[in-house]
Amino acid sequence: MTTQIKHFIGGKHVEGKSGRFSPVFNPSTGEQTKDCPLATEAEVGDAIANSLAAFPEWANTSPITRARVMFKFKQLVEENIEELAALLSSEHGKVHSDAKGSIIRGLEVVEFACGIPHLLKGEFSDNVSSGIDMYSMRKPLGVVAGITPFNFPAMVPMWMFAVAIACGNTFVLKPSEKDPSYRFVWVS
Repeated sequence: MTTQIKHFIGGKHVEGKSGRFSPVFNPSTGEQTKDCPLATEAEVGDAIANSLAAFPEWANTSPITRARVMFKFKQLVEENIEELAALLSSEHGKVHSDAKGSIIRGLEVVEFACGIPHLLKGEFSDNVSSGIDMYSMRKPLGVVAGITPFNFPAMVPMWMFAVAIACGNTFVLKPSEKDPSYRFVWVS
């Protein structure tokens, strides 16, 4: 029996509308366990529109508050790392220790993102030339997207979204259709 995965858009699980699916297999048994919906252009547009709508409020959230969100995320991943590694193994086929190691390597970037408030400080140089001062300000860009490969379904997304979100951007993830369930860890 297979489970049908849903898209996660705007904080809700949404049925795929295309009618097209990619099978997801448990590599250790060869058994098909899930069907992954392939998104329509409109569904991708909905995900981007939701991210755009969330962007102004998130961008105006203080960097220290965004860093606290990353700290909480890090804590939750660490508390649930065994379960997460088992999920990763069931879809990707990595042995448990390798799956856990890739999660830990992804957490290294999350830890970096926890320190982002210091890195977001601008710079000011007085009188760089006759009567000219120079300054820089670091501002969020908007919606950031990540398309991730099948071979590191936890590590690569954490490399992408942790810094983007900590910097005040919103994020749309397109995971591999071969091991897509891991994406729910990041958005549920």
